[in-house]
Amino acid sequence: MGFTEFLAENFNEFLGYTGFVNASTGNIIMIIVGAILIYLAIKKDFEPLLLIPIGLGIIIGNIPFKADAGLEVGLYEDNSVLNIFYQGVRQGWYPPLVFLGIGAMTDFSALIANPKLVLIGAAAQFGIFGAYMVALGLGFEPNQAAGIAIIGGADGPTAIFLSSKLSPNLMGAIAVCAYSYMALVPLIQPPLMRMLTTKKERLIRMKPARQVSQTERILFPIIGLLLTTFIVPSGLPLLGMLFFGNLLKESGKTTRLAKTAGSALNDIIVMLLGLTVGCSTQASEFLTVNTLYIFILGACSFMIATASGVLFVKVMNLFLPKDKKLNPLIGNAGVSAVPMSARISNNIGLEYDRHNFLLMHAMGPNVAGVIGSAVAAGALLGFLS
Repeated sequence: MGFTEFLAENFNEFLGYTGFVNASTGNIIMIIVGAILIYLAIKKDFEPLLLIPIGLGIIIGNIPFKADAGLEVGLYEDNSVLNIFYQGVRQGWYPPLVFLGIGAMTDFSALIANPKLVLIGAAAQFGIFGAYMVALGLGFEPNQAAGIAIIGGADGPTAIFLSSKLSPNLMGAIAVCAYSYMALVPLIQPPLMRMLTTKKERLIRMKPARQVSQTERILFPIIGLLLTTFIVPSGLPLLGMLFFGNLLKESGKTTRLAKTAGSALNDIIVMLLGLTVGCSTQASEFLTVNTLYIFILGACSFMIATASGVLFVKVMNLFLPKDKKLNPLIGNAGVSAVPMSARISNNIGLEYDRHNFLLMHAMGPNVAGVIGSAVAAGALLGFLS
């Protein structure tokens, strides 16, 4: 073999390993999708902490390579680094750690001061069960339908936790869908809120919440843990970590642990979670008819949840004294997107009355939504596992 032939043969062999040769149309489409998510995160400020890791993860997961080369670099290849990181998603231990951070960062005072707001968080879960019935009607198996329906809670970690247990084959699509709709809260919720409320209702001013004592704040995570997990023991991984993180925050004796759980640890887990969720969207696994159905059902579930929260407040007002009526704009906050949904309530309230601050009132149903989505996930897991 001549030197020229030797070079040509080695070049052709090298070329066979490159992405230029192994790329498919699906890979290109998904790389463009990842780039769009990164653009929305940076240019439009749509939840950059979520969309940048997911967007780059989608690009990484769709870098084409020779499947039978034994390179051990792909997410679905045993012993690859990405596969090791992905165990936290597949085995479901990233979501409880995220809930630990959420608990350590969340102030439940608004809910403690006005316990009836928990009903709004519960009402918003109608979106989950409504989408579950629709998914069954479209031919999905009960386990798959449950994983899809939980998207309506607007809670990415909960969606990942439940789908990892009940529908692991759909987990990539469910996770990306859930996080996408979380990031699109500012676009999806306001039109629904305006459509379902009158100007008079938007101008309702709520009384300032009472002061909550430290004893109440300490007792809340303990009592909340007992009540919720006695009802749905299957929700213990999420609820247990949520209330554990909150107790670290409120005890006043474990400030260092609470700061670690709510900052450094939470940031690390969110980075790994977003990146590996994005990487799981390889074109061959992601670009299917089922994925399209999941995104449509996820949108329906999220819109039903938002509408249910707003309409439920309007129903509550029928039974409340005039001086204790609630502003229906806080109903959208019953979904679990903390604190995005509460900020949306406040922003729209200020559009109609620049002195009507609804943020603290909206935080009540917002944190109730976190608990509600975890309870709903536990209930579905208990029935279907």
